[in-house]
Amino acid sequence: MNRVPMTVEGAEALRAELENLKKVERPAVVTAIAEAREHGDLKENAEYHAAREKQGFIEGRIKDIESKLSYAQVVDVKAIEPSGRVIFGTTVTIINCETDEEVTYKIVGDDEADVKAHKISVNSPIARALIGKEEGDVVNVQTPSGGIEYEIDEVEHI
Repeated sequence: MNRVPMTVEGAEALRAELENLKKVERPAVVTAIAEAREHGDLKENAEYHAAREKQGFIEGRIKDIESKLSYAQVVDVKAIEPSGRVIFGTTVTIINCETDEEVTYKIVGDDEADVKAHKISVNSPIARALIGKEEGDVVNVQTPSGGIEYEIDEVEHI
């Protein structure tokens, strides 16, 4: 499998979630299963079945995070000399050439993407159009409603 790019913040967030799942959530669900077992007949024991289901979810999520971290290529954009060129991890301010609307996005890995937080996946149409371009360049982003031209106003390593 190929390496998957991830920001330092994204990797730290996954490690924190993994730690919480292993040290807090997993022991809590084991305790809940033990307590539910004490209630007797397991066939009709809703607490037991809910706890077992939650345990399955937790174990699946732990495996998922461990896998993601094992394939992660953590990129610390702050350690890379700014060149004005858009690369993975940079924060890019773009201006819609038609409306003059300005928007700022941080280009992150798939798992970190959160449009509400202005973090877009490196595989999104906007990021793919921006990668490799420089401040001052005009890029055409294909959207379902047609192409939109943006000017790259600023590229930051923050």
